[in-house]
Amino acid sequence: MENCYKILGVPPTASAAEIKRAYRKKVKELHPDTSGSPEDTEAFKILVKAYEILSDVQRRSMFDMSYAGAARYSNSSRSEHTFDYRAWLSARTDPESRAKLIFFDLLHAREDDAVEEFIKISSECASFHLSDWFTREDFMDFGFILCEELVLRGQYYDAALLLIQIIHMEQTFAYFRHFFPEVLGLAKDIIFHRLEGVISDELALDIWEQALDLSWDKSCDAQLLIKMAAAYIRMDDFYTARVCYEEAVRLDRRVPVAAALRRRMEQICG
Repeated sequence: MENCYKILGVPPTASAAEIKRAYRKKVKELHPDTSGSPEDTEAFKILVKAYEILSDVQRRSMFDMSYAGAARYSNSSRSEHTFDYRAWLSARTDPESRAKLIFFDLLHAREDDAVEEFIKISSECASFHLSDWFTREDFMDFGFILCEELVLRGQYYDAALLLIQIIHMEQTFAYFRHFFPEVLGLAKDIIFHRLEGVISDELALDIWEQALDLSWDKSCDAQLLIKMAAAYIRMDDFYTARVCYEEAVRLDRRVPVAAALRRRMEQICG
């Protein structure tokens, strides 16, 4: 049995976030689409198998018991005099320290704490941006992992804002490459299916308006505009609802429209 941790280049104490990041980096080097080497193709298959084991809680536990258990627990032992970096960050109130605490917790199996701190500081400070305190690559890697944790806890608005920022970065200069479809898939699932009836129409409109700037295809933009039209009707802003509806139909005449909304728009449009 090969050492899955060695294959991914992480220690046995690595968190799920560290494993994901290591895997994504190695895939960029070994993926068959970017490497024509037969050796790299075989290494890619081994890498995928190792990741499948370490990304599954039960399979990783079984692997640890059969192969890496001793190293995992011996490496995790620390001297009682070791500097407590988390305590030091927690005692500070500046935005940089709070941002670093979020990612520190994310990397050390404290996902609930990371999400709680992120939501707290985001609500306290509208100008707070995680990307201000990390390299572009670190923010995109760990920001996406944070998005996944936010979604698991039903924090769709905050997840959508982060994903929109990450997508803009990727469109400016490709970093995720082979993983970008995963990013887009999560973003579209939230934006098209998780917002209505869960957050206020005002917040949903904020996300949908930003999503229109992501340069998706006409069909996606038309669907967003239909959602916006329905929200504006609920807010009694019939003029803006009409503008959104007519633009949606102009972009895609086959855009799906609920019968009730179509009848209401016909009344508004006269």
